[in-house]
Amino acid sequence: MTGIISILTCLLALVTIAPISTHPAWWIRVWDFPRLQILALALLTLVLNVALLPWSSPWVWGLAAVNLACVIYQARWIYPYTALSKPQVLDFTGYDKKPRLRILVANVLTPNRHAEKLLALVAAERPDVLVAVETDGWWEQQLTPLEQDYPYTLKCPQDNLYGMHVYSRLPLGDAEIQYLVDKEIPSMHMLVQLEDGPQVRLHCVHPMPPSPTENDESEDRDAELVLVGKSVVDAQTPVIVTGDLNDVAWSTTTRLFLKISGLLDPRRGRGMYSTFHAGYPFLRWPLDHVFHSDDFVLGSLRRLPGIGSDHFPIMAELVYSPKKGAQQESLQRESEDEALAEEKLASTDATPADVHAPGA
Repeated sequence: MTGIISILTCLLALVTIAPISTHPAWWIRVWDFPRLQILALALLTLVLNVALLPWSSPWVWGLAAVNLACVIYQARWIYPYTALSKPQVLDFTGYDKKPRLRILVANVLTPNRHAEKLLALVAAERPDVLVAVETDGWWEQQLTPLEQDYPYTLKCPQDNLYGMHVYSRLPLGDAEIQYLVDKEIPSMHMLVQLEDGPQVRLHCVHPMPPSPTENDESEDRDAELVLVGKSVVDAQTPVIVTGDLNDVAWSTTTRLFLKISGLLDPRRGRGMYSTFHAGYPFLRWPLDHVFHSDDFVLGSLRRLPGIGSDHFPIMAELVYSPKKGAQQESLQRESEDEALAEEKLASTDATPADVHAPGA
């Protein structure tokens, strides 16, 4: 038993230490994702260590210390995404009618043929804006009935798992589809006119993940997130950045994005709302995001029922309340963040000025 626990402990220590490196290789960055699962395994191994091994051995004490260190280190990363932490975004309270935006984000999974589930979900939830990713020509055809109630659209069907469609019942303006980092990976940028409220800058992104089947490194994903983050810093209008970021909420890159952009994450202090993988309850993490400026407070945030995809949809209701929102605090930018951001941008010729700034 000592041998088995020793091997488990060494493996857990290795995958805990690996993502400390900023190296973009997929086999390093992949360990940013399952921090909750690593924590659970380290805790289980610690319990086995305490219960089954003889404490007369210094080696056993060392194993216990390593497992405890793994638990504490992983907990540090995911703690902000639990209900034990202070919410970053305030809840909307009161009964006064304020402008709001209800946005539903759904990665449909291109080969998924259960479009009726998404149509039924939209009919039940009545979002103001639907952002659908991984959409191709077949999905565009299947979603055509939405246009009766959602007449404002931006469409980019693709067969490479990176298509994107936006359907809105609110007017869209100054919309543009861009290929910021990769000529096959689109992003969408537009204005959304709130009812009795201001125009909102909406940026929809779906960068490629680091994986052995798609991109050997995270450079393209990281660069796109930093580009968009830097582009909204001086925005004069409310901002929302949303989509399947192919990155977890607690990763170094997502934290850098939040620090650079000054945007807020409604997950912080509420829960993980893990959206991927829908098919594996014990292997899930938050990949689909709705980040926003401090002009908004939160009406609601929900992970919605599955639609046959490997992602669950997520829906946020953001209430325009800039006076109350000014009380909210973004993550503080640290001295090394700018250097890290420039390092992330070194892999691309694009600059933040290349990102379309709707309404500017």
